[in-house]
Amino acid sequence: MDLFKYKIVPVVVLNDVADAEPLGRALIEGGLPIAEITFRTPVAAQCIEIMSEMEGLLVGAGTVVTPAQVELAIEAGADFLVSPGLRSDVAREAQLAGKMILPGAVTPSEIMTALNLGIETVKFFPANIYGGPAALKALAAPFTTVQFVPTGGVSPTNIREYLALPFVPAVGGSWMVPSDLIAAHEFSAIATLCHEAVALAASFS
Repeated sequence: MDLFKYKIVPVVVLNDVADAEPLGRALIEGGLPIAEITFRTPVAAQCIEIMSEMEGLLVGAGTVVTPAQVELAIEAGADFLVSPGLRSDVAREAQLAGKMILPGAVTPSEIMTALNLGIETVKFFPANIYGGPAALKALAAPFTTVQFVPTGGVSPTNIREYLALPFVPAVGGSWMVPSDLIAAHEFSAIATLCHEAVALAASFS
């Protein structure tokens, strides 16, 4: 499955292993069968393992900041890796395992380091803090081969500004998988939000 097929990568925080499977079903039912499970909680690897076994679901690990986490995520079955910043050893560990990694890069120097590692698609995070669409336009001018996946502060109100940019294949966001709905086990509501998000993104293609 193409990670950017739906133009949105749901960024998920799970605090309870029991929520992994029902959330996976909600994503599939909602027509957005992708999950970036962040390493922000102790149960992340277990959730990745559970969700990676669900047919039709593309599961990755987010907030990967050390080579050890890369190894842990891959052992759990992660299909892709996302990092908030750029560490060469983290990127190389993922590359050695044959996994796609989206490292965070928001400055020219970080982008040049990514290119030196053979990486041409980077995460732009936090997008709202580092200048949003205007900053992306400025960065894309000298780096014509680079694609950016803005994450952080992306919502239905500003997604149009990002997806209108030709060098933005997708955005990362959590508005369709909010923590409060997960905690309340409102998975049908999450499926509805996913449907709405997919329809919104498709309208900008």
